[in-house]
This record gives sequence, C-alpha cells and structure tokens, in this order.
Amino acid sequence: MRRKATTAVLSSLLVAVPLVGSNMAVAEPARSQTWNCPGKHPVIVPGAHHQVVTCLDDLTTTGTVRTGHTDPDDWAGLTQEALPVPDAVPGMQIDGYFPDDSATNTNRGWNHDSQFVMRLPEDWNGGLVVSGTPGNREQYANDRAISDWVLSKGYAFAATDKGNTGAEFYTDGDRPGDAIAEWNFRVTQLTVAAKAVVAQHYHRAPETTLATGLSNGGYLVRWQLENHPELYDGGVDWEGSLWSEESPNLVEYLPEVPSAYPRYAEGGEDADAAHAAMVAAGFPEGSEFLWQSHYEIYWDLTQRIYREEIDPEFAGDLEAGHPYCEPGTPACDADYDYRNRPAEVHEAVERIGLTGKIGKPLLTVHGTLDVLLPISEDSDVYAEMVREQGRGDLHRHYRIEDGTHTDSFVDQHPEKLRGLAPCHRSAFEALEAHLADGAPLPESATIPRPADATPEELVTTCALN
Repeated sequence: MRRKATTAVLSSLLVAVPLVGSNMAVAEPARSQTWNCPGKHPVIVPGAHHQVVTCLDDLTTTGTVRTGHTDPDDWAGLTQEALPVPDAVPGMQIDGYFPDDSATNTNRGWNHDSQFVMRLPEDWNGGLVVSGTPGNREQYANDRAISDWVLSKGYAFAATDKGNTGAEFYTDGDRPGDAIAEWNFRVTQLTVAAKAVVAQHYHRAPETTLATGLSNGGYLVRWQLENHPELYDGGVDWEGSLWSEESPNLVEYLPEVPSAYPRYAEGGEDADAAHAAMVAAGFPEGSEFLWQSHYEIYWDLTQRIYREEIDPEFAGDLEAGHPYCEPGTPACDADYDYRNRPAEVHEAVERIGLTGKIGKPLLTVHGTLDVLLPISEDSDVYAEMVREQGRGDLHRHYRIEDGTHTDSFVDQHPEKLRGLAPCHRSAFEALEAHLADGAPLPESATIPRPADATPEELVTTCALN
C-alpha cells in the first residue's frame, strides 16, 4: 500500500505558520518567488515554499483563461454554461505552494501539492473569501462557481488544492484518513496566510472572513467552523459531504448502488425491489433520470477511492478495489459493510468527522435531487447534528427543490433541474446582510422551483424566503 509520509511535514508547517493574537501568520520570505507587478508593494505569503505574483487586467475567468492564470479543466462540468461571468476585475494574483512531500498536482508544471491561488482586487470591499476545492480537483476548481462572483463584489479570494488531488489522493499520508485530515489543515493554513497577505497588500486586516465551498469544499467549511471558528465570521456550505462515525457516510450508502442499480436498469422481475433498495439508500424517487450517468461517472469510483482512504485493508494489496465488480466477488466494494468493519476504520472516520458544533453562522444549500450526496443522508442529517449540539440558532438549511450535485446536469435536463449556484449566492448575500447590520437570516426551508421561471431567471436568481 503506497502511503507517503506527511505527518512530520504537517507538524513542521504548524511551526512555520504560527497563529498570533491577530489570527495572522508571521510573514517569512518564500524560498523562491517571481514578481510580475512593477510599481506595486511586495507581498509575501507566510510559510510558502514558492510564489509567483502577477498583476492582471482581469482576475475573472474571462481574463485568466486568456493569460493562463487558471486551468479550465479544474472547473469543467461544475456550472451551467449560462452562468454569467462578471465584468473585468483588475488586481493581483498570487500562485504558489506550501512545503509538502506529495506531488499529485501537476498544475503550472510544478508537480507539487499544497498549491494555492490568491486574488486581490484593486477595488477591495474589505472582505476575504477562503475555499477548498470540490472532489479531488486542483486549486482553480472554484474559479467559475465562486471566485468570479466574489471578486466582482470586491472580495479578496483564496483557494487551496487541499494538499492532495486526483483519483489516487488516498496514497498521501501514513494512516487511513490522513489525506482527508490534510485537507482541513491546508484550509486553516491558507486562511491564516491569506489574512496576512491581505493585511500586507491593503495595509489593514480583513473586516470579514468567510469560508465557502461545494461538495468536499462544503465539508471543509463545516469542519473549519467547528474547529477554527476564531478565523472566520461565517460560512456558506454548498452541499458539503458528511463524515461522521455515527452518521451516514458515502461509503455506507454507496455500496448499495453497484448491486441494486444494474438490477433496476435491466428491468427484470427484480427491478421493483432494486428500485426500492435504491430509494431506501437515499436516492429519491424522481431522480431516476440521473442514475445512469452517475452509475457510469461517479458512484463506483467514489465508493472505491474513499473506502481505500479510510479502509485500505478491505481489498488487501489491491488499491481501490475492483471497478464495477459483481456482488460476491472477493473484496468487492458492492459488498462493503462499513458498520461491521474493524474499530480502526471507525477511528479513521472519527478523526476526520464532523460533530455539528459550529461556532459561527453557517448556511447550507443542498439540492433535493442530489444523487451523489443524497440530501437525506447528508445535509438533513448534519442539520440535526447542529441542533443536537445546541447550535441551531447559528445554522440555516435550504433544501433546493430540483437541485442536483453538479450544475452542469441542468444543461442536459433543463426541464427537470435547477442550478444551485444562484441559491449559493443568495445564501451568501443573506449572510453578508446578517453580519453587516444584523438582518435576520431566512429561516430554514425547502425552496420550491418557481413554476413560471424562465431558464434565464433560474440561472441568476433564487429567493430563499
């Protein structure tokens, strides 16, 4: 089993980027840096091993695609084609990486993990938005869904690749769960460093620091507000994944799919029973039109690589199991039974797990037709966890009718789905108003899809009350 040593590296990074009274990092020179901003005051990313600073006429994807300061492959398939791109936002971009001993990220030809991007608009509103990436994508994955929009509002923006990327992310770390644990550390590290960079560049600390992200990025928001609320003023969780030893996990409900879905799709005598099994596993009636694509793209791979991360012994020396194996095949993930796995597996999940004990306001947005992280097995459960911790007053849960996990599916099924990006933006603005002047947050609710809304309206608006 390939697991690269990172524990010692993480310990040393905690020393290299200390937290001080202002929740900022001590600025130490990067080991190597390139400066492409004539006439601008130098900025240093604390703890970075390498940084490249460039002043750009446009920090949005319109400009960064043209100049090579993003990677469209990072954000491909996450948003609707019609999602608006704002007008040009001039400013400074900092690309770089923190010390790390793994090399799954090939962006910019660096072949180095713990890469980050920071963007500092000229017309700054005093705020900072920090994000980790969805799935196992690299640092530019949020550029269309989040960065473009928050930059247009005047926020500084920072994102991290989470310290490991790609379908073999599980090879990073010494122990089961280490790769995911590093995700949380890297977001904390980035937040501390980004606050220091903002203070250097604008000569004052950010007035507001918000965490936001989708899918695995939403999990990171939840974890940060539970474990480091002192760094943030609040967060918006866009369909975050749920890791909790005692609650549903994706490796608990996904094994039902390789067995049940093929029987349902074949349409034989067992089809009705297989359909019932899918619904019982959390995949709601009405979402069947999404099942085939998710079977082909997401379910099998997701189950195997995340099971490998927390339970590498299940398939012995075979990494990430047998793709699309038949139930009954030795070491087949279709037969995986998380609840009956050894204690060390549950300990790995507990190390990365969520508790619901948030310390700052958190708004969750999740689609009712999500068939990768079904809402009944994820955000509905997390909302209850928050309430059980006595933190319900800090949380709002918006169940978006006809929303699914990836907005690009709206382009394929516009008559059946609506995008979550506009709802994420509405939640973000509700949090802004709450923090700025105490405006009450819209109450948790299931948000119906407006029957008479045009596609243009659905891609730009989402009323939460």
